[in-house]
Amino acid sequence: MRIKQLREKMQENGLESLMITNLYNLRYITGFTGTSGAAVIGLDEKYLITDSRYIEQAKIQSGHFTIIQQTGDIFNEIARVVEELGVENIAFEETLSYAEYIRLEEAISLPTDVFSVPDFIGEIRQIKEVAEIETVKRACEISDKAFEYILGKIKPDVTEIELANELDFYMRSLGATSVSFDTIVASGVRSALPHGVASEKKLAMNELITFDFGCYYNGYVSDMTRTVALGNVDDELVKIYNIVLEANKRVIDGTKAGVSVADYDKLARDYITEKGYGKYFGHGLGHGIGLEIHEGPIIFQKIDDVLKENQLITDEPGIYLAGRGGVRIEDDLLVTKDGCEILTKSPKELIVL
Repeated sequence: MRIKQLREKMQENGLESLMITNLYNLRYITGFTGTSGAAVIGLDEKYLITDSRYIEQAKIQSGHFTIIQQTGDIFNEIARVVEELGVENIAFEETLSYAEYIRLEEAISLPTDVFSVPDFIGEIRQIKEVAEIETVKRACEISDKAFEYILGKIKPDVTEIELANELDFYMRSLGATSVSFDTIVASGVRSALPHGVASEKKLAMNELITFDFGCYYNGYVSDMTRTVALGNVDDELVKIYNIVLEANKRVIDGTKAGVSVADYDKLARDYITEKGYGKYFGHGLGHGIGLEIHEGPIIFQKIDDVLKENQLITDEPGIYLAGRGGVRIEDDLLVTKDGCEILTKSPKELIVL
């Protein structure tokens, strides 16, 4: 089905062949999970090229492809495939580096045209299959259990890094293969850093602590943020917490297939702005998740797109007051025809420890 969809897009755009080097796209189309390789998709034939380390793995994971063992520069192997196909053009992905493009162009002989195309595979990847959705749900379950676990480890003088390591290890103990990204644990004034990766700072009483974390499970990610309080925090921090929570809930209530991405972002942004904190919410409301922690759709107020059924997206409003503290609450959502399903189940009311 995936290759059929890809070939339909190729034909719509006049492509005779497409080279895939992005490892996430490569995995999606071929099933191959190695870290070195490329695929060439023709309108009838399909090839996977990799080196000797991965040949047996490729045969197991991608046996429906013609497997070619790389013996030199992979772009020379690609050129030989293109010559065998006898095509007049080969397209490459936007993620190909300039240096790689030069190698490809030098390897491909005229009159074959070489050019870049939009991320067709990324567009296909946005609409998740049932198995993909179930896998992400499992990743979210692991994250939820890890959050419940880490609440019992929060106390003064524990460092952010110690908590991050506890989270990471516990998710692995539940079946995660790795973390989705460097775990964020940001406490006190550092909670105003939207991407405040865990530091040696020790936790102290009367501070907010933001946890932004997730895991990989069978190749798919989760991504969740919760902010908690260690002791009592000042009234304005409680106020912005409640504003962010309400913004998060308004997004959930307004999410469904057909809503524009700009309007999705506005569900949170307009409310936060109405409450006087719009300038403290500087990032987009969310992003797609799947094989990657950040993938389509991109969710921001200026994006011209609409939400589609079976997309997996995040809902992550935040308010960040420099020198004081910040709040972000993030859920993973499955877009449905008439609404959405919340995949991250951890409590969102302010937890005071």
